[in-house]
This record gives sequence, C-alpha cells and structure tokens, in this order.
Amino acid sequence: MAVLPHYSPGYAEWDIGEQCRLLQLIAKAGSRPIPGRLEALPSGALRPKKSQLAVFGFTRRTELVRRLTELIPCENCPCAGCQYRRAPNGERAAKGRAEGPGETFRFISAGAASRSENANGPGSTLRYTVRTKALERWAAERLSLHRRTDGVIEALFRFDGTTCTNMGRPFTFHYFVELGRSEDGYPIRDLHCGPAPGDLGHTYMCGYLGNPAQLTAAIAAEKPFLGRPLSKVLERPRAECAPACHCEAASRQHKWGIVLETIHYALAHKQGDCRRENKL
Repeated sequence: MAVLPHYSPGYAEWDIGEQCRLLQLIAKAGSRPIPGRLEALPSGALRPKKSQLAVFGFTRRTELVRRLTELIPCENCPCAGCQYRRAPNGERAAKGRAEGPGETFRFISAGAASRSENANGPGSTLRYTVRTKALERWAAERLSLHRRTDGVIEALFRFDGTTCTNMGRPFTFHYFVELGRSEDGYPIRDLHCGPAPGDLGHTYMCGYLGNPAQLTAAIAAEKPFLGRPLSKVLERPRAECAPACHCEAASRQHKWGIVLETIHYALAHKQGDCRRENKL
C-alpha cells in the first residue's frame, strides 16, 4: 500500500471549524495519548500555534501513485496570483505551453521609497493618498503580480484585518485584479474580492452576522474603476482611514483604493525604477 498526501481542516471542502471534532476523534481513537497539551479553539485555530491536525489516506492502487517528492501542491491549486506559488496550476500550465511562458515578478523595494510620491513624472497632478512608505511595504509583503504572455497582468493582494466587534476577530481577504496591457494604460478588466480560503474570521463581522447573504452579494457586486485605466484611482479622493471590517460600503471602497494604489505603485516602481512603466 501507499500513503497519500495529508489533508487537514481548512483545506478545500473541509471546514476548519471541524478541528474540534477531529481532535476529539484522534484523542478517542488513539492507542496512546497526544504527547503534549493541544487545544482546538472555537474559531478552528489550534493552540499552541503552528500545530496541525491531518489525515493520511492509504491506497492499494500503487501503480497510480507518484512519489511524494515529485508532488507540488501548487499544480492543483486554483489561486492564480499567490505570492508563494512554486509551479503553475496544471490547467493553466497546459494553456501556457501553447502560448509560451508568462512572467511572475515581485516588487523590489530597494530605492523605491526615496523616489517622488508622484508616480507620473514631474509636473503631474496625480498623487497617492497613502504614504509611499506604506505602499512600498504593502507592495513587497502583500502583493503578487503575474504578467501573462498576452501582456495581461494578474494581481493578488492579501488584506489582513480584524472585525470592529466580537473582540476584534482577525480575518483575511484576497483581492484579485486583472489589468490590460501597459501600452493601453493598464485598463482594469476584472476585479473581485472575497475571504481567503479557510478563513472564518469574516463570519464574525457585524454585517455578516446580521445578513450574510446581503453582505456577500454587496461585496461581490462592487467593482470600482472597472474598464478604466489604473491611474484613474489616483483621481478620486478618499478618507484617510476606515474601519478594517467590510460591513459598510465606504469601508470597502477605501480598501479597494488601497489595493489599486498599491498595484499602481508597484508597477510604477518595478525594479526600483519608475521610468520602466511610463504609461502610468
């Protein structure tokens, strides 16, 4: 027989809230006690941190099994813009082989912060509403960019926040943005956001507790600046701060502004040289 890769609560189609049930089952069925104190919290998180519960499957169809050292989880993961991706998704890779390889690149922060806050060159009136030091940090730590062979850019921004009630429950949202080619001014072709896979913190937002379907629909329907050049985000004034939750429309618009400004900043200062993308 062969042992299959592990599977844990929080993975696709397995609710992380079932950590408690799995821990109880392991403790009940185990022939020996767990060597140390392990606790499953109501949120699904485990204490101590970095702990993990996992199930390993077995199969007798060994002729169909690949060696574990040959498996790369990224090949089966649909998260296109993940900043930790080590290999293309299998379906995307097949398409990419026909078109030629794309380019995944990260923001390089060295020297970028010393440049002007004006990303559009001397004399332009477009300025960021966020301090460039913050944009630089977010671009380096939270943003992943992938340029396809047709020139289209796929961007993923990870937003970590806390609810404004319920003792500040942490949650993570993923923002996806698809931009047209640089020579066309990076028109925004598509954008959407939603809770990160396995995230449960967003369910404690007051708007979600009041009417989850309504809040989810509102978040899905909002597509600011769709069809417009990326630089247009700099023309709309925004409040300097907003609650970290996504309950109110104004708060969500504020976050979209942050995401789009960070993408603009990263492209304008790519490789530490704002002249590389003069179409911004």
